[in-house]
Amino acid sequence: MVLTALVLLISIACGSARLVDSIHAINESSYDFVVVGAGTAGNVLVNRLTANPNVSVLVIESGENDDGVEGLIVPFLAPDNLSNTSLIWNYTTVPQTALDNRTLAYQRGRVLGGSSSINFMFYTRGPRADFDRFANFSGDEGWSWDSVFPFMLEDEDLVPPVDGHDTAGEFNPAVHGTSGPIQTTLTGTSFPTDSLILQTTSVNSTAFPFNIDVNSGDPLGISWVQTDTGGGIRHSSAVGYLHPVLTRVNLEVIANAHVTRLLNIKSRQEPDMRGVAFYSRSGFVVYARKEVILAAGAINTPQLLMLSGIGPSAELESLGITPVIDSPAVGQHMQDHPLFAVVWSSPNSSFTLDASLRNTTFVADALEEWVTSKTGLFSGVGTNLFGWFRFPPSSNIFSEFKDPAAGPTAPHVEIIFNALQNQFRSFAQPIPDKGSYLTATLAVSSPASRGSVKLTSSNPFTFPAIDPGFLTHPYDLAAMIEAIHIADDFFSQSPWADLQLLPFGAFANATTDDLLASMIRSEVTTFWHPCCTARMGANSDSSAVVDSNLLVKGVNGLRVVDASVMASLTAHLQAPVYAIAERGAALVKLAWDI
Repeated sequence: MVLTALVLLISIACGSARLVDSIHAINESSYDFVVVGAGTAGNVLVNRLTANPNVSVLVIESGENDDGVEGLIVPFLAPDNLSNTSLIWNYTTVPQTALDNRTLAYQRGRVLGGSSSINFMFYTRGPRADFDRFANFSGDEGWSWDSVFPFMLEDEDLVPPVDGHDTAGEFNPAVHGTSGPIQTTLTGTSFPTDSLILQTTSVNSTAFPFNIDVNSGDPLGISWVQTDTGGGIRHSSAVGYLHPVLTRVNLEVIANAHVTRLLNIKSRQEPDMRGVAFYSRSGFVVYARKEVILAAGAINTPQLLMLSGIGPSAELESLGITPVIDSPAVGQHMQDHPLFAVVWSSPNSSFTLDASLRNTTFVADALEEWVTSKTGLFSGVGTNLFGWFRFPPSSNIFSEFKDPAAGPTAPHVEIIFNALQNQFRSFAQPIPDKGSYLTATLAVSSPASRGSVKLTSSNPFTFPAIDPGFLTHPYDLAAMIEAIHIADDFFSQSPWADLQLLPFGAFANATTDDLLASMIRSEVTTFWHPCCTARMGANSDSSAVVDSNLLVKGVNGLRVVDASVMASLTAHLQAPVYAIAERGAALVKLAWDI
């Protein structure tokens, strides 16, 4: 896309940074709660805890103010945020042994709103089976789907799409919230292939069933995408949860401040970790009278725990860090969805947008429409329909591997049709300057691989070693190959005949499963869904870092509320993290009679 000349329009649309005066230097040395991270989860906690005017909260964010950042709230420009180094932790992974030793860019949000300010805005809660697995693993029914579902409703306000079309048959209103801080919606722009996708669900409803609502707890089948783009703008946790409460006198927010470690403030049988050291042009220390709550995300939370002496003792000692408590699971059990794209070419340009997206006038007009009315192409995420699928029990894959999915509602693979900015989408091949294309973006939804986050230094400004371990379990490679076959079967159905689709690029030459495997290893990337690095579990479980109340085991005054506490991977992480944070806030209020 040609966007350089359009920055002025975006700037005008986003306005100036109206909240700068609310992000100021701290006034106190202690607060009831100190929240580390104003990201997806942290802002939920801040909003819910400060609703009581007698509760004081300080939130410390390493990134900058999101308000007024050019293009940040424009949904269609979401991929551009991943290359904006002022908005991200510019991480890379260690060489991925199962991906031809490639290192991958591993961007995380470093801005108010965290990764909810830079993600692709899909709103997917995940399957019932995944939350029931959380409950079984932690021994706490409070994490089951039925128990968490009311918290899912609390964060959401499902609003009509920006084009005002009749959404009957596109979602189930009974499973949605209507008064929460995050405005979710359905697509407000149609694409030429939408009708073909829906026709395919009719032609072959056995293999490709239509699912009226992906967020019902049973996501299997093809559904309309739901996103947090109500009113045609990004509704990050900063927009929904934080900005509306910045005038509360019991809340202080400091941005551009890097937490370096937590402090053990008392010598007693169990360490007390209610001190927080951070750096913002100089060093500061603050204290929590009740709790420090880590909401720094699946990378930064385990890093901070280890920097503070909570982690594998031998590893910490080797870096000169004095262990406070031996917690060998910190930074372990990491999971993420491997992501891969396959492309087909077509001589029929009437069903694709490639030619339009090469036309600078078309792009400028589409952006102008968004600036003027928040409607049109730029009001959405560039795809309208997607699907989650399970392999049949008779699949050959289960003759070799144990099924890693949580249960009958948990998918094995995900397929996003015509995803993101262009009909052509690849993570390895350049966008062609001519031709028409269709893309299926694929993910292994329930991967068997595990990775880790490890310290490489006691210096808090040194990035940790991030190893998602992509495809290190052979099941994941086999599952991705099967996902390609499912996508190929989908586009071979009769509604697609007029497009005369042909495999494109490396896919055209990958005529066997062995060649597909080689192509996958050379092109797989991250779906930016890291989790489980400080996972919840029973008190007796040494593989868990926090208990089912999300309190760090073995210490006092410290809780974790973010994606790192997940027992296992589920869905796109944004909606599950909102639900976890809503329940986490309720647990905090219950513990302190707020």
